[in-house]
Amino acid sequence: MSTDSARIRASDYHDIAKPSDPRLSPDGERVAFVRSVPDGDDEYESTVYVAPTDGSAAPRRLTLAEGSDAEPRFSPSGDRLAFTSTRGKADDTQQLWVLPLDGGEAERVTNVVGGVSAIAWSPDGSRVAFVQSVSDADREANRDRVVPDGYEPDDPDPRVIDRTVYRSAQRYFDGARPQVYVVDVAAATGDGGTGGTDADEEDDAGLTRVTTADYDHAAPTWGDASTLYYTARQVGDDPDDDMRYDIVAYDTESGDSETVHRSSGWGTTLAVTADDRVAYSFTEAEQASIKPTELRVYDRAADETHDVTAEMDRTLGYGARPQWGPDEETLYFATPDEGATALWAAPGDASAAPERAYRGGDVTGADVGESATALAKSEWDHPGEVYVLAHGRDGDGPAVGADGSEERRLSDLNADLLDSVELREPEELEFESEQGSVEGWVLTPPGFGESDARSASTERTESAESEQYPLVAEVHGGPHAMWTASGSMWHEFQTLAARGYVVFWSNPRGSTGYGAEYAAAIERDWGDVTLTDVLAGVEAVADREYVDESNVFLTGGSFGGYMTSWTVGQTDYFRAAVSQRGVYDMTGFYGSTDGAYKLVEGDYDTTPSEEPAFLWEQSPVAHADGVETPTLVLHSDDDYRTPANTAELFHRILRKNRVDTRLVRYPREGHELSRSGEPAHVVDRIERIARWFDGYSDHHDAGRALDRPENDGLSAGEEEGDDDENGDDDEGTDLTADPADDETDPEVR
Repeated sequence: MSTDSARIRASDYHDIAKPSDPRLSPDGERVAFVRSVPDGDDEYESTVYVAPTDGSAAPRRLTLAEGSDAEPRFSPSGDRLAFTSTRGKADDTQQLWVLPLDGGEAERVTNVVGGVSAIAWSPDGSRVAFVQSVSDADREANRDRVVPDGYEPDDPDPRVIDRTVYRSAQRYFDGARPQVYVVDVAAATGDGGTGGTDADEEDDAGLTRVTTADYDHAAPTWGDASTLYYTARQVGDDPDDDMRYDIVAYDTESGDSETVHRSSGWGTTLAVTADDRVAYSFTEAEQASIKPTELRVYDRAADETHDVTAEMDRTLGYGARPQWGPDEETLYFATPDEGATALWAAPGDASAAPERAYRGGDVTGADVGESATALAKSEWDHPGEVYVLAHGRDGDGPAVGADGSEERRLSDLNADLLDSVELREPEELEFESEQGSVEGWVLTPPGFGESDARSASTERTESAESEQYPLVAEVHGGPHAMWTASGSMWHEFQTLAARGYVVFWSNPRGSTGYGAEYAAAIERDWGDVTLTDVLAGVEAVADREYVDESNVFLTGGSFGGYMTSWTVGQTDYFRAAVSQRGVYDMTGFYGSTDGAYKLVEGDYDTTPSEEPAFLWEQSPVAHADGVETPTLVLHSDDDYRTPANTAELFHRILRKNRVDTRLVRYPREGHELSRSGEPAHVVDRIERIARWFDGYSDHHDAGRALDRPENDGLSAGEEEGDDDENGDDDEGTDLTADPADDETDPEVR
């Protein structure tokens, strides 16, 4: 950081690059990863980079900056790299590409209608397994092998729905199911193949249809070169309504499939050895949402199952997939662990308890090699970089490998930005609520402490006359999730601090990373149990002399949106609040969400039919008549996890009660708005949060957002000539405006 650093801004999001999906080459000499950075207002540039593991050179870009790349995978021999990309596809479907690493251009292997994901090389390097989502009509027309030039799918009219879960992640399924395929790379790209460009019924484009049944399939994973494993949700009268799934083995030589084992849980992940030991995730089906996810191994030859994580009180994390080490005897996996990510090593036969191999930062990806592990992680002072770690590091010790080598950072993706802005290091704190101890963090504004010698933890005294700051409390989503000192909220927290707020966040009861009992503590009571912990932390921080306890603000997204709206219905302690992508009516949520309706059945052990009055009392809208706190409501138009209908109900009640409120809806966005939404929307969301708080803060010279011109203080205002230095770009829809005020804008209504 330079001596003349500026404060970080919401608009700096446009310059933040993040790494993901690191993969070691078979010889351990290189790491491939995806670098993603905003590209204009509505897109990202995602390209594959490669870095030497010895740190001898900076990462270099390996793929063209055309389209969006994902899933880099070295071939078993290390001479080729497979990846998926949207390059050349107007419909933005991912296709499989293979790049020779000794020189030459990448070649497209597929041109399929349903896109390509979950790619996996066969052990002999001749084939790649993958998943694409296709309908019966797609197969009948051969579009799952090759899409005809100029083909454009028709939107259903009317849309007929015959499934319990019929949409997710911003899209309707419309009869499509994820199916498993295998492509012979040479046949698809070499002499006699189609090169992924054209095909008919007699030309299979090198593709084999592994699955065609009307079920959801996932996680294609090779055992030996002739055995492919995958999962199939084909259990029960209605598989959409059943947490169980089958693990299936497919013989590529005979074409025969065999169901070898059954598991249950939210996600499906597999890791398989050459001698058919299958590692898989397992969550007890009954009230699955409040149960820990375990890692188990099914030994197919011995017909035995081993519970690898039986002796640890942690739930499996999804940031780094479970994987076998090179010896195929040791399993590596990640868990949330008391405010950080931990990587663990355990024998696959469960003959010993797991040992923590690493703990630190917020890890979003890991890959284990012969002598090192590649990591993508963020820490308090950066939003994400790539590292290698020598095996053998003590979990709680310094970042040193067993051979004495230090953890090596391979990338510096955000050097220019980080050298130009001032960042603050969060203070970790443990506070007490009436329910027990809770972990949290406090971030102070730039310049804090320069004018006096106060300790950050000094309590309020009657004689204190030093500068005070307003406080923003953030509540995480989930509800069974965990925050760290970094992670996906890094930029938002640092931006709010830069705008003059002390920022507080925590892991209240219900969070993962602190054991099964802690996570299940909110059973049948999301609101009051969580609120007890959050308020205890807020009051502990507000009692510090540098915090103005009369200027405290609240925000959160998803479950954090539920908690924000619940809280303002229980107390008027907060000056203003911003509720984002929340759940406001439990029954409305249950009926309109995707598979997340299982959260109601799991966390509350009931359904709207069984206990309608109880679930109403557990809904923020049931208490909305008591809200006096000015509350901004932010939502996404295509959010199928927490659909907008319950937000509209909450907003309408506030409007009828003449509470200061506004509903802003983001077109084309889903539930991941804050993490991967269109860059302009990500920026606009942070700016609107800050602008809403500024208008009720005694420490900011700003009027209420409701009284300011539509884009005043936002980046859209800058584009229109407003030189507010804290703004960026606005494509949100302000639903408080009168339609007559702007008849030219169909989004304002």
